[in-house]
Order: sequence, then structure tokens, then C-alpha cells
Amino acid sequence: MNSRLKQHASLMTQNEDGSMTLLAVFFVLIAIVMGGLAIDFNKVIAERNQLQIATDTAAHTALYSRMENDVASSQDQALTIVSSMLPESVYGAVALSTADIVFGNWDADTAEFTADINSKNAVWVQAEMSKIRGNPSRNFLLRLIGYDTFDVGVETVYTTYYPPCFTEGFVAEEVVDIQSNNSFTDGFCIHSNEYVSLNQNNYFEPGTVVSMPDLADLDIPKSGFEKNEGLQTALRGGAYRLRLLNDLPDIINSFWSGEAEHLPPYVYSGTPYSVSSSTLAVPDPDGNNSYKGQGLTPQHFEPNSVNRFNCSGSGKITLQAGTYSNFVLVTDCQIKFANGVVLADVVVATTNTSATSFNTPSGLSIGRDDNCAPGGGATLMTLGGFNAASSLNVFGGQILAIGDIEFAANADGIEGVSFVSYGMIDGTSNMNMGFCQNRGMENAYRAEYFRTVK
Repeated sequence: MNSRLKQHASLMTQNEDGSMTLLAVFFVLIAIVMGGLAIDFNKVIAERNQLQIATDTAAHTALYSRMENDVASSQDQALTIVSSMLPESVYGAVALSTADIVFGNWDADTAEFTADINSKNAVWVQAEMSKIRGNPSRNFLLRLIGYDTFDVGVETVYTTYYPPCFTEGFVAEEVVDIQSNNSFTDGFCIHSNEYVSLNQNNYFEPGTVVSMPDLADLDIPKSGFEKNEGLQTALRGGAYRLRLLNDLPDIINSFWSGEAEHLPPYVYSGTPYSVSSSTLAVPDPDGNNSYKGQGLTPQHFEPNSVNRFNCSGSGKITLQAGTYSNFVLVTDCQIKFANGVVLADVVVATTNTSATSFNTPSGLSIGRDDNCAPGGGATLMTLGGFNAASSLNVFGGQILAIGDIEFAANADGIEGVSFVSYGMIDGTSNMNMGFCQNRGMENAYRAEYFRTVK
């Protein structure tokens, strides 16, 4: 082999052009994989997030609707609400269907959902983009290396619950104003959707709650935490929609016709009994059938029934001293409760909008003093306000008011209490707020709230 051929052979053995081409292909594949991971995975995450938003929305809508509607109507409403969230061009036509909305029950202890078509307590919703449904998430770059699609699936469980503050506590849309020398025991709750105002020498036992949207709005003296034992530990942030008060006009209106839906268990549905203060004959001390007093007495009311009373003239009526039990009274009157009135297993509702539509000078007892025994509670409902000048006693009692709830000094014996106001709650001083752990509050009116648990 001559020198020229040897030189040419040497150059050929040292040429690396082919290896560089393979390396370039290798780097291109790496770029495709990395780009695919970045682009396609981000796409999948975005789609998954949108599916999650849709299932959360569908679950809340379905469960809220189920309170008043049948299963099919509730499912339809949920699908209508989320239809714009899952455009068919992206998610396909079957990402979320009627079969994906299942009503049932949620066990908080085991964190398990059990299907029950008759339940209104919980709902499970799922959404999918999958090969089985024919709508998988399609890749842009990873398909070049054989990964055409991803399956994406999410689920949500919504359940109903009753916030403890609405079962036993003070809840107001406006300010809750508590002055001095009051005691609040474990479990009691004070909530305002504006702020809570406290003076000093109040005691908050461990386990009590004082809440408002912004804790910086808490109104206390400079020495407020030192002078209000347990307050700092009790503070919580948050807000509530007062759903029960939104329904209050409808609840009261249903009493006028004796509808069963909102009646307590000790009252039968049907045509209400019409109360007349002028025609009642009540035995006097000598046994004669005559009634010379003013206002109404326990004998005026038909037990186990809805009683209705329409006001005339001044639009005011007085309930005289005595124990009122086992009926519902619905009226348009401004009602004065005389000293010595005891309400036990009673609902009194008025459409009167006066700031003092319910009022008492002293000594009103809402509920039976029975140490938190079952039954014996009472509820006052008003489209106006409530005012007690002094000595209000509450034992398994509830006041629901569109206006303010005001009660002055020496409100003692408060044990099992739920006050909810669209106005403010003013509690002044020298109160003892007991907590019955929901005992004796079985017939209190409550509205269900909704939360996601899975």
C-alpha cells in the first residue's frame, strides 16, 4: 500500500461524523421527553385542576338542590351548572355524567362514603378523562415516543353539617356586644360577621369559641386579654352565611296554613286553631266562667296544634304569667311576655317587624329549667327584634330574629341557648352562659351547611 492510500485509510478511521449524528438524535429524543414532561404534564395538571373544580361545584350544587328536590332534578341542576366548565371540545361529552353523581352517607369516623339514593346527607361526584370513556387527555410531544394519552380522574365528597355555633351560642350578622362579668362554659360560641366587642372581667372556659372574619377587629380595652380570662385561646377567624334566617319568613308563613314541614314533633299539621281573646271563658277564683284580664293566658291555646292570632287596633298582645306548652303560635302581633311566663315545648312566631316585636320587662323563661334533660325547649321567631329588660332565663331555648336581640343585666340560668340575629346581639353584664352539649335542643331549628370531606 503506497503512502497516499495509507494516509487516506488513517483519515477514514479517525472520522467521527456518524457518531455525532447518533449523539444528535439522542439529544433530540431527550429534548422531546423533557419537553413532553413539561408541556404534556402541565396540560394534564391543568385539566385535572379543572376537573376538580367541576366536581367540587357539581357536588355542592347537587347536595344543596337535594334539600328541596328529587335525585334526578338535583343531578340535572349540577350538570347544568358545570357544563360550561368542561367544554366538549377539550373534555369530551362524558367527562361527568348523571351516573357520576351519587347520593349517600358519609361516616366521619371511618372516612367512608356509602351510597343511599334516599339520603340528603352527602354526595359523591367523579369526573374522568380516560380511554374507557373515549376522552383521554391527548399528548402533544410524548406521543412522538409512543405515549399518546394519559388517563385523568378526580372525585369529591360533599356532606352536610351543623356548625356548633348555631346549635348553642350567639351568632349575629352585625356586632355581638358583651359587657362585663359574664361567664361562658366549655363549648359555648360567640360569633359575629362584623366583630365581637367585649369589656372586661369575662371568663371563657377552655373549649369556648369567639370568632369573627378578622381577629384584628376584636374590640376590647387595652387590658382586654388580661381582664378577660381565656379569651385569647378562644379566638377563631371565620364567617357564616345565616342560612336559617334567610329561610325564616318562609318558615313562619308555613305556620299560617299548618303545613307539616317545619312543625315540631309535639304539634300536628292541619288547619290552625284561631285564637280569640274576647270569647274565651276562664274560671275566676270563685268558679265563674269569665275572663276579665288583658291579653292571653295558657288556656287560650289549643294543645298539640298550630294556633293563629291576628292583631287589631294597636297590634299588640300580652301573654300573661303562666306555663305555655305543646303548641305553635303564629301571629302578626307585637308580643309582650309578662313577668312569670314560662315557655316549654312551644314555638312562638310573629311577622311583626318592630324592634321590640318580642319584649319582656323581667322574668321570662324560654325553655324548661330541667338541667338539660330532653325536651322542654322553646323557640321564638320574629321578623323584628327581641328585647328583655332584665332577668332573662333560657334553658334549651332559641331566638331567631331578623332584627336585634337585646337582653340586659342579670340574664342568669342560661343553659342551652341559641340566639341568631341579622342585626346585633347586645348582652350587657352578669350573665352565666351554660352549655348543654346539644341536649335539650332536639327541636331547635337549624340549617344545614355544606363542606367537602374528600
